[in-house]
Amino acid sequence: MPDAGLALQNLWSDYRENRRADIREKLIENYLPLVKLVAGRIAVGLPQHVDKDDLISNGFFGLLEAIERFDLSRGVKFETYAVARIRGAMLDSLRAQDWIPATVRQKARQYEQTLAELESRLGRSASDEEISGAMGVSVPQLHTLINTLNGCTLVPLEDYVKTESPASHAPNPSQFLEDEEVKATLAKAIERLTEKERLVVTLYYYEGLTLKEISLILKLTEARISQLHTKAIFRLRGALSRFKSSLF
Repeated sequence: MPDAGLALQNLWSDYRENRRADIREKLIENYLPLVKLVAGRIAVGLPQHVDKDDLISNGFFGLLEAIERFDLSRGVKFETYAVARIRGAMLDSLRAQDWIPATVRQKARQYEQTLAELESRLGRSASDEEISGAMGVSVPQLHTLINTLNGCTLVPLEDYVKTESPASHAPNPSQFLEDEEVKATLAKAIERLTEKERLVVTLYYYEGLTLKEISLILKLTEARISQLHTKAIFRLRGALSRFKSSLF
Protein backbone atom coordinates (compact mmCIF):
# COMPACT_ATOMS: atom_id res chain seq x y z
CA MET A 1 0.00 0.00 0.00
CA PRO A 2 1.58 3.35 -1.04
CA ASP A 3 2.48 5.88 1.62
CA ALA A 4 -0.46 8.29 2.06
CA GLY A 5 1.83 11.25 2.69
CA LEU A 6 3.82 10.59 -0.48
CA ALA A 7 0.64 10.16 -2.51
CA LEU A 8 -0.65 13.51 -1.22
CA GLN A 9 2.65 15.20 -2.00
CA ASN A 10 2.48 13.82 -5.55
CA LEU A 11 -1.07 15.12 -5.82
CA TRP A 12 0.11 18.60 -4.88
CA SER A 13 2.96 18.42 -7.39
CA ASP A 14 0.56 17.36 -10.13
CA TYR A 15 -1.84 20.17 -9.30
CA ARG A 16 0.91 22.78 -9.26
CA GLU A 17 1.91 21.71 -12.78
CA ASN A 18 -1.50 21.04 -14.36
CA ARG A 19 -4.17 22.87 -12.32
CA ARG A 20 -6.65 20.21 -13.38
CA ALA A 21 -10.12 20.27 -11.85
CA ASP A 22 -10.12 16.56 -11.06
CA ILE A 23 -6.89 16.88 -9.04
CA ARG A 24 -8.31 19.87 -7.19
CA GLU A 25 -11.40 17.82 -6.32
CA LYS A 26 -9.18 15.14 -4.77
CA LEU A 27 -7.36 17.77 -2.70
CA ILE A 28 -10.69 19.23 -1.56
CA GLU A 29 -11.94 15.80 -0.57
CA ASN A 30 -8.79 15.14 1.44
CA TYR A 31 -8.89 18.44 3.36
CA LEU A 32 -12.66 18.88 3.79
CA PRO A 33 -12.52 17.57 7.40
CA LEU A 34 -10.50 20.71 8.24
CA VAL A 35 -13.54 22.84 7.41
CA LYS A 36 -15.78 20.83 9.73
CA LEU A 37 -13.13 20.93 12.47
CA VAL A 38 -12.79 24.73 12.34
CA ALA A 39 -16.57 25.18 12.16
CA GLY A 40 -16.98 23.03 15.25
CA ARG A 41 -14.47 25.07 17.21
CA ILE A 42 -15.99 28.41 16.19
CA ALA A 43 -19.56 27.25 16.78
CA VAL A 44 -18.80 26.75 20.50
CA GLY A 45 -18.92 30.51 21.09
CA LEU A 46 -21.93 31.30 18.90
CA PRO A 47 -25.58 31.75 19.80
CA GLN A 48 -27.92 28.96 18.70
CA HIS A 49 -29.51 30.97 15.89
CA VAL A 50 -26.24 31.02 13.92
CA ASP A 51 -26.35 28.11 11.46
CA LYS A 52 -23.29 25.85 11.61
CA ASP A 53 -23.97 24.77 8.02
CA ASP A 54 -23.48 28.39 6.93
CA LEU A 55 -20.10 28.38 8.65
CA ILE A 56 -19.15 25.20 6.78
CA SER A 57 -20.26 26.69 3.45
CA ASN A 58 -18.16 29.82 3.95
CA GLY A 59 -15.26 27.75 5.23
CA PHE A 60 -15.41 25.67 2.06
CA PHE A 61 -14.68 28.80 0.01
CA GLY A 62 -11.77 29.52 2.35
CA LEU A 63 -10.44 26.03 1.64
CA LEU A 64 -10.74 26.61 -2.12
CA GLU A 65 -8.80 29.86 -1.80
CA ALA A 66 -6.13 28.13 0.29
CA ILE A 67 -5.67 25.40 -2.31
CA GLU A 68 -5.38 27.95 -5.11
CA ARG A 69 -2.89 30.16 -3.27
CA PHE A 70 -0.79 27.57 -1.47
CA ASP A 71 2.90 27.61 -2.39
CA LEU A 72 4.34 24.13 -1.97
CA SER A 73 7.92 25.42 -2.19
CA ARG A 74 7.67 27.47 1.03
CA GLY A 75 7.90 24.38 3.22
CA VAL A 76 4.83 25.31 5.28
CA LYS A 77 2.28 22.64 6.17
CA PHE A 78 -0.87 23.11 4.15
CA GLU A 79 -3.06 22.39 7.17
CA THR A 80 -1.55 25.35 9.05
CA TYR A 81 -2.02 27.65 6.07
CA ALA A 82 -5.52 26.41 5.28
CA VAL A 83 -6.91 26.67 8.80
CA ALA A 84 -6.12 30.41 8.84
CA ARG A 85 -7.89 30.87 5.50
CA ILE A 86 -10.89 28.74 6.48
CA ARG A 87 -11.27 30.47 9.83
CA GLY A 88 -10.91 33.88 8.16
CA ALA A 89 -13.67 33.09 5.66
CA MET A 90 -16.01 32.01 8.44
CA LEU A 91 -15.29 35.06 10.58
CA ASP A 92 -15.74 37.41 7.61
CA SER A 93 -19.22 35.96 7.09
CA LEU A 94 -20.07 36.45 10.76
CA ARG A 95 -18.86 40.06 10.70
CA ALA A 96 -21.05 40.70 7.67
CA GLN A 97 -24.05 39.40 9.64
CA ASP A 98 -23.10 41.57 12.65
CA TRP A 99 -24.59 38.89 14.90
CA ILE A 100 -23.42 40.34 18.22
CA PRO A 101 -26.05 42.79 19.61
CA ALA A 102 -24.91 46.36 20.28
CA THR A 103 -25.77 46.02 23.98
CA VAL A 104 -23.44 43.02 24.30
CA ARG A 105 -20.65 44.89 22.51
CA GLN A 106 -21.09 47.77 24.95
CA LYS A 107 -20.93 45.43 27.95
CA ALA A 108 -17.83 43.79 26.48
CA ARG A 109 -16.07 47.15 26.17
CA GLN A 110 -17.05 48.10 29.73
CA TYR A 111 -15.83 44.76 31.14
CA GLU A 112 -12.56 44.87 29.19
CA GLN A 113 -11.84 48.48 30.20
CA THR A 114 -12.62 47.81 33.86
CA LEU A 115 -10.48 44.68 33.88
CA ALA A 116 -7.55 46.41 32.17
CA GLU A 117 -7.58 49.42 34.52
CA LEU A 118 -8.00 47.26 37.62
CA GLU A 119 -5.24 44.79 36.80
CA SER A 120 -2.90 47.56 35.69
CA ARG A 121 -3.35 49.17 39.11
CA LEU A 122 -3.05 45.90 41.03
CA GLY A 123 -0.17 44.52 38.98
CA ARG A 124 -1.78 41.05 39.01
CA SER A 125 -4.92 39.18 37.97
CA ALA A 126 -7.97 40.60 39.71
CA SER A 127 -10.36 38.31 41.57
CA ASP A 128 -14.05 38.06 40.68
CA GLU A 129 -14.87 39.92 43.90
CA GLU A 130 -12.54 42.81 42.95
CA ILE A 131 -13.92 42.97 39.38
CA SER A 132 -17.55 42.88 40.51
CA GLY A 133 -16.81 45.61 43.07
CA ALA A 134 -15.20 47.83 40.43
CA MET A 135 -18.18 47.33 38.12
CA GLY A 136 -20.77 47.79 40.85
CA VAL A 137 -22.40 44.39 40.36
CA SER A 138 -22.65 41.22 42.44
CA VAL A 139 -20.41 38.21 41.77
CA PRO A 140 -23.34 36.15 40.38
CA GLN A 141 -24.22 39.07 38.09
CA LEU A 142 -20.59 39.19 36.95
CA HIS A 143 -20.66 35.47 36.12
CA THR A 144 -23.86 35.96 34.12
CA LEU A 145 -22.19 38.81 32.24
CA ILE A 146 -19.11 36.71 31.47
CA ASN A 147 -21.31 33.95 30.08
CA THR A 148 -23.09 36.52 27.91
CA LEU A 149 -19.75 37.82 26.60
CA ASN A 150 -18.58 34.39 25.46
CA GLY A 151 -19.34 35.14 21.81
CA CYS A 152 -17.21 38.30 21.93
CA THR A 153 -14.09 36.15 22.39
CA LEU A 154 -14.60 34.47 19.03
CA VAL A 155 -11.75 36.45 17.53
CA PRO A 156 -9.87 36.95 20.78
CA LEU A 157 -6.54 38.39 19.67
CA GLU A 158 -7.02 38.97 15.96
CA ASP A 159 -6.83 42.75 16.23
CA TYR A 160 -3.44 42.54 17.90
CA VAL A 161 -1.56 39.55 16.49
CA LYS A 162 -1.31 38.81 12.78
CA THR A 163 -1.55 35.11 11.97
CA GLU A 164 -0.14 35.39 8.49
CA SER A 165 2.17 37.72 6.58
CA PRO A 166 1.70 38.04 2.83
CA ALA A 167 4.61 36.35 1.07
CA SER A 168 4.78 39.13 -1.52
CA HIS A 169 5.56 41.85 1.05
CA ALA A 170 9.10 42.60 2.09
CA PRO A 171 9.71 42.37 5.85
CA ASN A 172 9.27 45.67 7.67
CA PRO A 173 11.91 46.03 10.46
CA SER A 174 9.76 48.29 12.65
CA GLN A 175 6.74 46.01 12.21
CA PHE A 176 8.92 43.01 13.07
CA LEU A 177 10.07 44.67 16.30
CA GLU A 178 6.51 45.60 17.20
CA ASP A 179 5.31 42.04 16.51
CA GLU A 180 8.07 40.68 18.75
CA GLU A 181 7.06 43.08 21.54
CA VAL A 182 3.43 42.00 21.14
CA LYS A 183 4.47 38.36 21.51
CA ALA A 184 6.52 39.20 24.62
CA THR A 185 3.60 41.17 26.09
CA LEU A 186 1.25 38.28 25.37
CA ALA A 187 3.63 35.76 26.95
CA LYS A 188 3.85 37.85 30.14
CA ALA A 189 0.07 38.25 30.22
CA ILE A 190 -0.41 34.49 29.91
CA GLU A 191 1.98 33.95 32.83
CA ARG A 192 -0.21 36.22 34.96
CA LEU A 193 -3.40 34.25 34.30
CA THR A 194 -4.72 31.98 37.01
CA GLU A 195 -3.56 28.37 36.74
CA LYS A 196 -6.87 27.12 35.34
CA GLU A 197 -7.17 29.98 32.85
CA ARG A 198 -3.62 29.34 31.65
CA LEU A 199 -4.39 25.64 31.21
CA VAL A 200 -7.52 26.38 29.18
CA VAL A 201 -5.64 28.80 26.91
CA THR A 202 -2.80 26.32 26.41
CA LEU A 203 -5.05 23.36 25.67
CA TYR A 204 -7.42 25.31 23.42
CA TYR A 205 -5.00 27.43 21.37
CA TYR A 206 -1.78 25.42 21.47
CA GLU A 207 -3.03 21.83 21.71
CA GLY A 208 -6.12 22.37 19.54
CA LEU A 209 -8.57 20.73 21.95
CA THR A 210 -12.26 21.64 22.08
CA LEU A 211 -13.84 23.10 25.21
CA LYS A 212 -15.66 19.81 25.73
CA GLU A 213 -12.38 17.86 25.62
CA ILE A 214 -10.80 20.32 28.04
CA SER A 215 -13.76 19.93 30.42
CA LEU A 216 -13.12 16.18 30.54
CA ILE A 217 -9.40 16.67 31.22
CA LEU A 218 -9.90 19.27 33.97
CA LYS A 219 -13.01 17.53 35.33
CA LEU A 220 -15.07 20.72 35.13
CA THR A 221 -18.32 21.43 33.32
CA GLU A 222 -18.12 22.72 29.76
CA ALA A 223 -19.90 25.90 30.92
CA ARG A 224 -17.17 26.49 33.52
CA ILE A 225 -14.44 25.94 30.90
CA SER A 226 -16.19 28.41 28.60
CA GLN A 227 -16.27 30.94 31.45
CA LEU A 228 -12.55 30.45 32.17
CA HIS A 229 -11.80 30.89 28.46
CA THR A 230 -13.77 34.13 28.27
CA LYS A 231 -12.09 35.56 31.39
CA ALA A 232 -8.65 34.62 30.11
CA ILE A 233 -9.18 36.19 26.70
CA PHE A 234 -10.44 39.47 28.15
CA ARG A 235 -7.38 39.59 30.44
CA LEU A 236 -5.07 39.03 27.47
CA ARG A 237 -6.88 41.59 25.32
CA GLY A 238 -6.60 44.11 28.14
CA ALA A 239 -2.84 43.58 28.37
CA LEU A 240 -2.46 43.94 24.60
CA SER A 241 -4.69 47.03 24.56
CA ARG A 242 -2.41 48.69 27.10
CA PHE A 243 0.61 47.78 24.98
CA LYS A 244 -0.97 49.24 21.83
CA SER A 245 -1.91 52.43 23.71
CA SER A 246 1.71 52.85 24.83
CA LEU A 247 2.82 53.07 21.18
CA PHE A 248 0.91 56.29 20.56
